Amino acid sequence: MRILIIGGTGNISSYVTALAVERAHDVTVLNRGQSTLPDGVRGLVGDAGDPVSIEKAIGSETFDVVANFRSFSPQQVADDIRIFTGRTRQYLYISSASAYQKPIARLPIVESTPLRNPFWQYSRDKIASEDLLVAAYREAGFPMTIVRPSHTYGPSLIPLKGGWTALQRIRDGRPIVVHGDGTSWWTLTHSRDFARAFVGLFGNPHAIGQAVHITSDESLTWDEIARLLAAPLGREPEIVHVPSDAIAREVPAMGPGLIGDKAHSVLFDNTLIKQLVPGWVATTPFAEGAREIVEWYLADAARQKVDADLDAAFDRMIERYGS
Repeated sequence: MRILIIGGTGNISSYVTALAVERAHDVTVLNRGQSTLPDGVRGLVGDAGDPVSIEKAIGSETFDVVANFRSFSPQQVADDIRIFTGRTRQYLYISSASAYQKPIARLPIVESTPLRNPFWQYSRDKIASEDLLVAAYREAGFPMTIVRPSHTYGPSLIPLKGGWTALQRIRDGRPIVVHGDGTSWWTLTHSRDFARAFVGLFGNPHAIGQAVHITSDESLTWDEIARLLAAPLGREPEIVHVPSDAIAREVPAMGPGLIGDKAHSVLFDNTLIKQLVPGWVATTPFAEGAREIVEWYLADAARQKVDADLDAAFDRMIERYGS
């Protein structure tokens, strides 16, 4: 199939691009042209936030599948609907599982779980974007498929708040901050697992008009996540639990994603994606993914960047809430 991927070099999309090529699809990536593309991929230069540049880049071309990994606003979705109507057989929109209602009223989360997140603008924009796509499908048959990832990671993405700053603290034998009491459940999905499911949706007529989440079946507490990341460092982490709202006050930038997502226990029912992509299952346990993360950072000292302001904020919270 002729595939257009908008983005194509990020945490998730790079795995999707590579797998699509491996499966012999004709892959074109449209981005700002600042990243090296894999062999076998044609590059077009355009900006996902600039519809004029997209139209200029693709000219009169048509595609079997268009997947946009760089869409964050309803306006972008409205532009894509206009641009790609009649020019693709399937439009895959990458939404977010953070769009599901917060607080969560019922587990497990299924695709029909209500969408409402009063805490995080990012999630509200995804919900508004989904609403446009659903309307376009219902009213005009726009061939959309909505995909909702939940905390999908690769070697360069550290799930703990603070990223390498938190891992360096573990490495140095210093305490780290974990939100709440550390026992809320969370789901981490490796990008290569996500990619196998996502590429499996290409050209799938049963996915048209559907919204589907793609997540691992593994559930971990945040304390377990911290311990799994510490293990490849040869350490047992010293964890200090801090209320989520206190973290949000101390480091406001962390607030929306924490209060609006990570502070809530999640458990996903993956029945639908397994029906749409028979045989798919996430096969990377986080114990393996954690080793990959640590090895990637330790392989290059330039990657080991400590945020001094954040490190100081962690010290203040630990002093206040540590025993």
